[in-house]
Amino acid sequence: MNSANQKHIALISVHGDPAIEIGKEEAGGQNVYVRYVGEALAKLGWQVDMFTRKASADQETIVQHSPNCRTIRLTAGPEEFVPRDNIFGYAPEFVEQLLNFQQESGIKYSLVHTNYWISSWVGMQLKKIQGSKQVHTYHSLGAVKYKSVSTIPLIAKTRLAVEKEVLETAETIVATSPQEKEHMRSLVSTKGNIDIIPCGTDIHKFGSIQREQARAELGINPETKVVFYVGRFDQRKGIETLVRAVGQSKLRGNADLKLIIGGGSRPGHSDGRERDRIESIVDELGMRDFTIFPGRLGDDTLPVYYAAADVCVVPSHYEPFGLVAIEAMASGTPVVASDVGGLQFTVVPEQTGLLAPPKDNAAFAAAIDKILSDPIYAKQLGQAARKRVETKFSWDGVASQLSELYTDLLTQSLEIPVDKTAAVSA
Repeated sequence: MNSANQKHIALISVHGDPAIEIGKEEAGGQNVYVRYVGEALAKLGWQVDMFTRKASADQETIVQHSPNCRTIRLTAGPEEFVPRDNIFGYAPEFVEQLLNFQQESGIKYSLVHTNYWISSWVGMQLKKIQGSKQVHTYHSLGAVKYKSVSTIPLIAKTRLAVEKEVLETAETIVATSPQEKEHMRSLVSTKGNIDIIPCGTDIHKFGSIQREQARAELGINPETKVVFYVGRFDQRKGIETLVRAVGQSKLRGNADLKLIIGGGSRPGHSDGRERDRIESIVDELGMRDFTIFPGRLGDDTLPVYYAAADVCVVPSHYEPFGLVAIEAMASGTPVVASDVGGLQFTVVPEQTGLLAPPKDNAAFAAAIDKILSDPIYAKQLGQAARKRVETKFSWDGVASQLSELYTDLLTQSLEIPVDKTAAVSA
């Protein structure tokens, strides 16, 4: 391997475009992760190329984010939006295009960091064809997802097989929490290497505004008790638990209480139907006069809402990591979250927030009341939460850990024989 390529790495995110506006269709935690990790790695001196699939003829082929970091969109299948469950058929074309790009640019990626199972297959082909070392982040596990949905998609069998193969063949899998690692071991395979490196958040954006100023911007009374949720409208996010918990809060009726449920929804889609269902529960419980649905919260307004809140509630039935909890904690806002998955890792009970059993309305009500009724306790939780994020969950910290991992892998001698004749086929 020549020294010119030593610092060149490829982050592969076939279906999650790191260059598009966060919050748009198919843009969520994975896009945020790849984009911020890429930019932070570039600051450490890596030449970072982030590969994704071109989803529109209007999109630029190359987007330069900083001198050392760019997104490269490859044409694989039609240049239009394709639902993620239908993208895998275009993966061989994606591999061919990436190999062509390497040839034309004179870059050979000695290390690829793949994101989500479709990208993991691409990485495994590059490993077979040219001996690239592979690091992989799942973002979600089919074995966990398919337990919680009533209809199993046709792609499920393929996905589960690919997820098992990458765990057993990649140099390292990056789990974002000890809980996610445990799921891999119990549900996917006991073989393979797993390192725990958490997701990060922007500690400069979140926590940059004080509560008084945030409330002034949003027109919220300084004395109001504000309970905040932000996320997708999806039954698995547990919004019904939050609404029913606030409905039975001891502070209801004798305090100036406000419930803010942030997040976008599209009429006629499943998220739109879930929002309608949540609104009907709000009406049924007589909570309409103090409940607000502000819709999708953009990058500029989200930090303001976190800062304005007394407590942020994350009532999900399952979360592999729980980015919302980290964003709230970075804002100095205590969190009440479900005692599941990665939330058990991000939230330290009685130190940065409180945990409650998922779907337990009474437990969530008690936890919310405990924080709202004791401002001194709430402030202590918020301060400890901010400190935990600064030390453990900043993007710069995450990138430093990944950089160390990449460097270790690239300095090791190749242990796996390279199959020069490996065919590219799905």
